[in-house]
Amino acid sequence: MNRFLIVPRLKIHNANALSSPYTIGFPAMTAWLGGVHALQRKLNAASFAELRFNACAVSCHQIDLQTYQGRGDYVHSIVGTGNPLDKTGDRPSFIEEARCHLNVTLAIEYQGVDIGDTDEFLAAVQQQLTTMKLAGGDILSFKKPELLKIDGDIELGKLTRKLMPGYVLLEHRALMAEAMQEGQDAIDAMLDYLTVHHRSQIDADGHVTWSAERKTKGWIVPIAAGFHGIGDLGFAEQQRDPNTPHRFAESLVTLGEFVMPYRLKHLDQLLWRSRYDAQNKLYLIEQHSRNA
Repeated sequence: MNRFLIVPRLKIHNANALSSPYTIGFPAMTAWLGGVHALQRKLNAASFAELRFNACAVSCHQIDLQTYQGRGDYVHSIVGTGNPLDKTGDRPSFIEEARCHLNVTLAIEYQGVDIGDTDEFLAAVQQQLTTMKLAGGDILSFKKPELLKIDGDIELGKLTRKLMPGYVLLEHRALMAEAMQEGQDAIDAMLDYLTVHHRSQIDADGHVTWSAERKTKGWIVPIAAGFHGIGDLGFAEQQRDPNTPHRFAESLVTLGEFVMPYRLKHLDQLLWRSRYDAQNKLYLIEQHSRNA
């Protein structure tokens, strides 16, 4: 049996809209799993030392990306923040960051909570969420968390109904692998699936018809899939945590697709998990999916 903590209708203000190092939109899954891990650590420090969050799914019901396109503009501009003046009366320097407002539902697979402790567990989750940020944004409100138990793929509909209406991310790593086997490098393989080809066709009467299509169907987007360590573990000057080994890393990017949850037939297509590959220095966020 699979046990889930459902946190419905989380309203998040000013979340980090970086979905990959190259694109903005829906926050990266690395941000969501980081927030779920932070929640686990807070609950572990309370009275749930055996609690483990094994996987997570995020369903997006609504997103408001903070961009602006003026009349005649070709591209959208990021809506920046108005930071207060510094002590000299000048505007402080700042890095332009993409932000978004979200309404999402979290489904978190868990273990380590006894049946008799479920009421206390739900109360602790509700209390901790009011003190946290998610994906860099402020949690404004959420509906009462609940627990759900399903029997894998057989009762998947019970879970997907909790996530509707909305969109979840489905990993498509196989698309990248297929293109790279044909001789393309990683960036060309990704761009090949993201490029929109516009074509015109003239009929016998001289009428022109335009069409636009991509290499494959679906709402395909680049997504962050973890990090690759580019150095050895060690300690650096001025690191935030002086007791934890430090390592420089770069982002890993692959392809994903936004789909409605009811289209998924297997639980592994819905859930995202973290995995550490020490031999290759990989910190991965992945699905055990039949499409990966």
